[in-house]
Amino acid sequence: MSHIPWGVHVLNLAKCWERLFFITAMLFFVSSAAAQDWFRTGTGLGEAKSRIAIADFAARSDSAKPHASLFTQVVRDDLQFCGILDLASPSFYPPQAPSVPAELKYAAWAGPPTNANFVGFGNLSENTAEVAIEAWLQDVRSPSSQAVVGKVYRGAPTDAQVRKFAHQFADEIISKLSGGLPGVASTQIAFVSSRSGSKEIWVMDYDGANQRQLTSLKSIALTPRWSPDASRIAFTCFAPSGGLTSAQICMYSMDTGKLVSFSRFRGTNITPAWSPDGTQIIFSSSMQGNPELYVTDVGGGRPKRMTMSNGANVSPSWNPKTGQTIAFVSDRGGVPQLYLMNSDGTSATKLDLPDMGYVIDPAWTPNGQLLAFSWRRPNDNYDIYVMDAATRQFVELTRDQGRNERPSWAPDGRHIVFESTRGGARQIWTMLADGSQPHQLTAAGHNESPNWSTR
Repeated sequence: MSHIPWGVHVLNLAKCWERLFFITAMLFFVSSAAAQDWFRTGTGLGEAKSRIAIADFAARSDSAKPHASLFTQVVRDDLQFCGILDLASPSFYPPQAPSVPAELKYAAWAGPPTNANFVGFGNLSENTAEVAIEAWLQDVRSPSSQAVVGKVYRGAPTDAQVRKFAHQFADEIISKLSGGLPGVASTQIAFVSSRSGSKEIWVMDYDGANQRQLTSLKSIALTPRWSPDASRIAFTCFAPSGGLTSAQICMYSMDTGKLVSFSRFRGTNITPAWSPDGTQIIFSSSMQGNPELYVTDVGGGRPKRMTMSNGANVSPSWNPKTGQTIAFVSDRGGVPQLYLMNSDGTSATKLDLPDMGYVIDPAWTPNGQLLAFSWRRPNDNYDIYVMDAATRQFVELTRDQGRNERPSWAPDGRHIVFESTRGGARQIWTMLADGSQPHQLTAAGHNESPNWSTR
């Protein structure tokens, strides 16, 4: 038997460990790449970004200067947070800002240090009766081409109207530069606030502006959910009737500014959600004893029981793309976990996760591929996760920043609104769908249960 020197054994062992490390690293790289692929496909983030500059809009008079500055800043903020564009810093801009296409010096904006692909610019004039805004977006790498966007906005000379026009211009830019995908600058967020003394339904612009109270029930309102056409908000309310106060489903009309009728049921009725076509409501009810999921028409008529289990079934979320699948939370296995079932209530299946803990608040992305949810893992706090419903791959978006719950997707699938205690009190925050660029939207009182409008 030949003798192999000890040093050779060490060398061979080192080579084995080197090969093992290399294989492990490659597997990790492939796994990470695969995770990036499904996440990019599901959210539209992570692709190459066009670089854009927004020049200061020119005021045609001294009285127009405040609104010209407001319009410019709102457009910049919208584009900065859209997730698909790279906004060049104004400190890199040429000294002369164009106010009309004839004044645009293409090379100055396309070259360093601005290095823009596109430039937005325009002018604003104003009198006591009207504000008029001319706005363009030009491809500065193609001087001979027509304007990518050319708009004229006219309306009341108010801050609210100027902000609305700025959101519309930003959304037009985002749509043109993303192949027709929607922007969210003109959308709204419904939420619950206690700042008036009781928990009421409020709404605000997507960036936190124009926060205003909708309901005045002077009791408790929870879990608002926009209808697919954004004309109504269904929510949980504690409404008195016949001397008895119980949790019921309430409905608010954005068109009339009033509550509209919805049937009352026995027991506790909570967490409503809409079908994608807006013709049905699914919610949790104990009308027959155990908290189960029921589907009704939009007036609460003809309730149909969807689940039958020993545990509580709550927080349904209807897949907005296919309409064929409903995610919900059930503690039938002992602790709240995430389940999927067909839209007729059949084939309920638990979504197994690689760790224990409580899973709550499921929310589908608009394309129906991803689920956001809040998960409290053992020895941890509630955090926001996103999962590919088909492959069960998931990513963690928040960590070590208080409790993070109630995620809701923007209609572009690139943003998420949620509630968080990271600053102390419970407040509403938004972030890009990859967890970056968190923004706090509310500050007064306690604010919770946000839901992003569908348009």
